[in-house]
Amino acid sequence: MPHPFDESIHLAPTADDTWAGATHPAYANMIGPYGGTTCAVLLRAVLLHAARQGDPIALTVNYAAPIADGAYVVQAQPLRTNRSTQHWAMQLAQGGEVCASGTAVLAVRRPTWSAPEAEPPVGMPAALELPRAPAPRHPPWISRYDMRFEPGQMPRLGGGVEQTHSRTRQWVRDEPPRALDYASLAAICDVFFPRVMLRRGRPAPIGTISLTTYFHAGPAQLSAQADRHVLGTARGLNFRDGYFDQSAEVWGDDGTLLASSHQMVYFRE
Repeated sequence: MPHPFDESIHLAPTADDTWAGATHPAYANMIGPYGGTTCAVLLRAVLLHAARQGDPIALTVNYAAPIADGAYVVQAQPLRTNRSTQHWAMQLAQGGEVCASGTAVLAVRRPTWSAPEAEPPVGMPAALELPRAPAPRHPPWISRYDMRFEPGQMPRLGGGVEQTHSRTRQWVRDEPPRALDYASLAAICDVFFPRVMLRRGRPAPIGTISLTTYFHAGPAQLSAQADRHVLGTARGLNFRDGYFDQSAEVWGDDGTLLASSHQMVYFRE
C-alpha cells in the first residue's frame, strides 16, 4: 500500500508543465490541508518535470488563499537553467484562482571545501528514549507524525499561561515511518506548532503567509537518514501587529544539518 504522504502529494500529468492533484483527508488541517503538504506538492511538480536538473537547495511557498478540500491543478515551469543552478516558478490553483505560488532553485552539487558552522542541539535524549506525544483527533495531520518533545516542553495550548519564550526541540518522523526525501523534508519543516500559541498558551486563528526552506543536505545525506527520527528546533523572533515569524532547523540523528526554514505567519486575537 502506498504511504499516506505519497497519496497526499500524488500528481497526475495533464499537459505540459501541468499536473492534477487533490487534498487528502489524512493531512487535513483546521482549514484546508496541512501547509507542509502544499510545500511538498509544489516541490514534487518540479521534481517530476522532465526538464529538471539538479536537486533542491531553496523553496519558497506563498499561501495566497485557503485550499478547499478536493481537486486542484499545479503548474511548474523552469524560468532559467544555468550551468549549476535552475530556477522554477510554481502555482497551485482551484477554480481558476491561485491558492498558492512558489519558487524553487535546484542545483548540481559538487564536492568542495565544506565546514558546518551551525551546531546541533546538545543534551536532547535520543528519540526512542522519549514518549511519543499524544495526537488529538483533530486536526488529522498531527497523527501523521511521530513527535517526541524535549522533557518538560510538551506543548500545552489550553492553559492560558503566557511563556517567556517560544523555543521547542522535538524529534519527528513520518507516521507510519517513511524514508526521508526532499518532499517529506519540505513538509517536516512546517511541522512545528505555531509559536504564538506556545508563547501565549492558548489557541489562536493563524495562517502562514510565506515559508522559505533551504536544503543543506544532498541525496546521500537524506538516504543515510532513512526513516529514523530527525531533530527539529523552532523559535519565534518577533510578534507584532498581527504577524509573527518562525525560524526552524531540522537535523539528522547523526548531527547533520538537513534543512533550515523561516516563515511569516498571520495571527488574530
